[in-house]
This record gives sequence, C-alpha cells and structure tokens, in this order.
Amino acid sequence: MTGRSMRFDVALGAFFGSLAVALGAFAAHGLSDPKAVGWVHTAGLYAGLHGLALLALAALDRTGFRIMRGTRALFALGVFLFSGSLALMAFGGPHWLGMVTPFGGLAFVFGWCLLIFSACRQLAD
Repeated sequence: MTGRSMRFDVALGAFFGSLAVALGAFAAHGLSDPKAVGWVHTAGLYAGLHGLALLALAALDRTGFRIMRGTRALFALGVFLFSGSLALMAFGGPHWLGMVTPFGGLAFVFGWCLLIFSACRQLAD
C-alpha cells in the first residue's frame, strides 16, 4: 500500500470515529423516539468499530501485513449503507431505506472475511 492510501485509511477511519461520536451524542440528546434512538445508536456503534478497523488496517500495513484488495472498500461501503441507512431513517428518511441496511451488513461480513483470508494466506507463506 502506498503512503497516500494509508493516509486515506487514517482519514476515513477518523471520520467514521467522529461520526460515531456525533451520532451517539445526537441519540442521547436530540431524539425522543425510542426506535430512532436505537437506530442511531446502532449506526454509531458500527461506524465507530469500522473506523477503528480502518485505523488498524493502516497500522497493519506498516508491519508488512498484506491486506486483500477490497477489504477497506467493503468496510467503507458497509458504513455508508448500514450506518447511513439507519441514521437517515432515524432523522426522518423513508423507511424503505431499511431494505438497504442488510447490504451494508453483508459488506461488513465480506470485508472481515477478506481479512481472514489475508491472514490465512500469509500463514501459509
């Protein structure tokens, strides 16, 4: 990975972390509907966790650990689809967005699977 893409991972991971904090604060202080609060809480949790995962990938990359292509993109796609759809619904967006949420979850799962494959491939080396 180039230094430029590593810096992008750090920037995107930090953005997702700040998004998680903002969503958590909004859930605690700006929403009254319990369903919306739950959606925003879940959106923030997953955005924050995958923000940290992107930061970890950038750190792993510096150690020489080779990460399979697509892992980072799947984590980012997952945040946008999963967390984004939940947050938009909580803030008054159409409820059909709930059909998008599982695709974000699948992106997370596939991203983690690629990371598993990356580790297993390097165990064999």
